[in-house]
Amino acid sequence: MSAPLRVGLTVEQLWQPVPGGSGTYITRLLESLARRLDVEPVGLAAAHRPGPVPEGVPDVPVRSLRAPRRLLYEAWNRWGAPRPEWLVHGLDVVHATTWAVPPTRRPLVVTVHDLAFLRDPSHFTPHGVAFFTRALRRTLDEAAAVIVPSRATAVDVVEAGFAPDRVHVVPHGAPGWTWTPDELTTFRSTHSLPDRFVLWCGTFEPRKNLGGLLQAFAIAADADPDLHLVLVGPRGWGERPAAPRGPWTDRVHELGRLSTEDLRLAYVAARALAFPSFWEGFGLPVLEAMSVGTPVVTSRETSMAEVAADAGVLVDPRDADALAAGLLRAVGPDHDALAAAALRQAAAFTWDAAADATAEVYRSVAGQA
Repeated sequence: MSAPLRVGLTVEQLWQPVPGGSGTYITRLLESLARRLDVEPVGLAAAHRPGPVPEGVPDVPVRSLRAPRRLLYEAWNRWGAPRPEWLVHGLDVVHATTWAVPPTRRPLVVTVHDLAFLRDPSHFTPHGVAFFTRALRRTLDEAAAVIVPSRATAVDVVEAGFAPDRVHVVPHGAPGWTWTPDELTTFRSTHSLPDRFVLWCGTFEPRKNLGGLLQAFAIAADADPDLHLVLVGPRGWGERPAAPRGPWTDRVHELGRLSTEDLRLAYVAARALAFPSFWEGFGLPVLEAMSVGTPVVTSRETSMAEVAADAGVLVDPRDADALAAGLLRAVGPDHDALAAAALRQAAAFTWDAAADATAEVYRSVAGQA
């Protein structure tokens, strides 16, 4: 067997205050890559003061590129330095797992999670749009291959100027969670959760369409007086929309950010997940919920519909009445059939399969230096 490919993967996202779905992607992909014999993964991070390692940093070597994050990203974009191969010897491939793209003379692979900032820049901060746009231009110029998590994102990437043969669709994997009845009982008690609730989880930001969900819940709650809505996730940017006033207002609960362990139990406890984002590159919460048998209501004609397929309830996220009807279907008489279909659909997505496909991309570019 030939020597394993030494691949430097950016992991700095794991030190962000809100690592989000990109952080989950980095953690799970690296865990699967580290079990392989044909790839030797090395994490690439900015300089950090000594202290506790953030949740989610996998057990692989992580090398510091000797500059704080803000300075490092600025140097990469403006001056083309420092290159990872200057500090980590023997690299065969460099993999930018987010829009933070290192300059390198080695073959460069970039994961493009989505191009939502091109679809509607108003859903992002001006600084974020400028950073993403610069990274997109550099990726067009410098990347040997681009990995995307869905066919929907592949279409966007090709429309942005990438040749189709540079674009590789590698879906995310399901988490493979387990739990016990005692864990679930304790979780419900700790957070004073109602018996029947719809879960929403994500970072609070405009493209997540939380305002639309709150409007839909107000409609659904009139028809189902025992139904509650539980919101999980950290504040991102923008104001959290207020729920329409009415007798259902006290049935909207906000738990804030949960640990991965508690988020797992929130999915299990929920009667259904509502994830009506206007656009996502993949929509990992859809797959996470389905993997524990929780029915999903999500947005049609998006990557989330691609993941959920016939196992989910697909609606127009801009139509509050349609979204409300979807919620009532998922928590009502179709619940059990949707739950069984969700488990079957989620079983097709694994992180080992994602690592297989990613390693194949590495092999395809390794000889292009």
